[in-house]
Amino acid sequence: MPKIPIAEWVQSLVEWMSDHLSVLFDAISLIIATVVDFIAWLFLLPHPIIFILILGVIAYWAGRIPLALFSMIGFLLIYNLDYWTQTMDSLALVITSGLVSILLGVPIGILTAYNRTASRIIIPILDFMQTMPAFVYLLPAVTFFSLGVVPGVIASVIFSIPPTIRLTQLGIKQVPEELVEASNAFGSTAFQKLFKVQLPLAMPTLMAGVNQTIMLSLSMVVIASMIGAQGIGAEVYRAVTQLQIGKGFEAGLVVVILAIVLDRLSQNIFKTKKR
Repeated sequence: MPKIPIAEWVQSLVEWMSDHLSVLFDAISLIIATVVDFIAWLFLLPHPIIFILILGVIAYWAGRIPLALFSMIGFLLIYNLDYWTQTMDSLALVITSGLVSILLGVPIGILTAYNRTASRIIIPILDFMQTMPAFVYLLPAVTFFSLGVVPGVIASVIFSIPPTIRLTQLGIKQVPEELVEASNAFGSTAFQKLFKVQLPLAMPTLMAGVNQTIMLSLSMVVIASMIGAQGIGAEVYRAVTQLQIGKGFEAGLVVVILAIVLDRLSQNIFKTKKR
């Protein structure tokens, strides 16, 4: 039985896109690099102690004293271990990829909730994106955007956007039909029904998707370091390649602290607003 030339087809498609869409990829690369650099510069602008105090206030507002204490102690430890700049670089990468995933994922999730045909097309694509090994995303990302932080952000977006789309769709679908019918009875437009009824009620589920997107973006930090993305992931990767167990443990501990703080903040901010 002759082999189906899937590899040749994919390679030809990537080469065609690289040749004919280079201007688009350059524009995307410039925008993403600018956003990441600006966020990293913004985080590095204040002294680390001032940044930690601001973080403590935000954490106290979101989760009260326990979260504030953990966040401040955790980031003080990061500062003490001399991983501050790398952590801010990683945080900028995570926030950028999270923002891109949310800006793209929420509208797509709304589309899949409203349009059954779109749902039938998009959901299998999400299954493909979630099951494909993350390392595979790095190959076209490097081809289109060269080495550096930009392909890391692109790979993170591809890897982390499915939860936002799925849970946005689920949240809208779970809105009681009686409330939708009541809004229709009062003469609400589709825009008003979406933004005043469905999205507010779907917000807890949607925020759960945002939380998962942020966590998946953070999980790509180490993988992105393999293609030149700077940050704490590069320290982990360097320690692994050089068999520096102590350094690897320190860098891994920084990733854990960052993950816990981001997870608790993203979970609690909406709950605080709701109260």
